[in-house]
Amino acid sequence: MNHLDITVGSKVRLISLPPYLKTADPMPMLRPADTLSVGDEGLVLDLRPGGYWGVKFSRGIFLLESDYLEVSNP
Repeated sequence: MNHLDITVGSKVRLISLPPYLKTADPMPMLRPADTLSVGDEGLVLDLRPGGYWGVKFSRGIFLLESDYLEVSNP
């Protein structure tokens, strides 16, 4: 599967790290990329403007582009 298969409710895996992470808070903040690790899995909550997915990981909810994600096997 690839990033084109991502939909709201998908379980996804982080396949690479962006230069920084943006939180999905009402007032988004930037966090260091090493807040998450390649291979971390999360749940897609929504699609935001600009093509960013809101993904809930164990360390928080972050906004990520589909290039950094792949759908996890069920």
